[in-house]
Amino acid sequence: MEYYCSYQERCHVEVEQKMYQLAVPRNFHDTIIVHLIEHNFLNEERFAALFTISKFHQKSWGKNRIVNELKARHISTYLIQKSIQQLSDEEYRNTFLTLAEKTWASLIEKNKLKKQKKFCDTLLRKGWESDLVYEQAKLYSN
Repeated sequence: MEYYCSYQERCHVEVEQKMYQLAVPRNFHDTIIVHLIEHNFLNEERFAALFTISKFHQKSWGKNRIVNELKARHISTYLIQKSIQQLSDEEYRNTFLTLAEKTWASLIEKNKLKKQKKFCDTLLRKGWESDLVYEQAKLYSN
């Protein structure tokens, strides 16, 4: 389990799932997790921070998608908020504008309303805030 956690940042849920896959007896799970935490192999704060930064930079996810994915991994609300705060507003906005421009340019749709809907759906699925998406869609469709 140490190797599993040292290879890549993991959260408690992922470690639990891996132990089930490896058929580790249930009575050893808590002992193993405590050992991993004590030896700094498992740290949810570090996991949340790295997850947030990497999904933002590599996949251009918005805050909504990141928050939902962290909640699905049972990360505390405090750690989620702390990790989201590390994203600078300027970089967040610039990434959104770049992604919006690429997305609009890549859509091949002659019907303006259909193109606008596809644009909005794509960005909303990536977790960007609806007010940003709809505002940008109005700008592009004019």
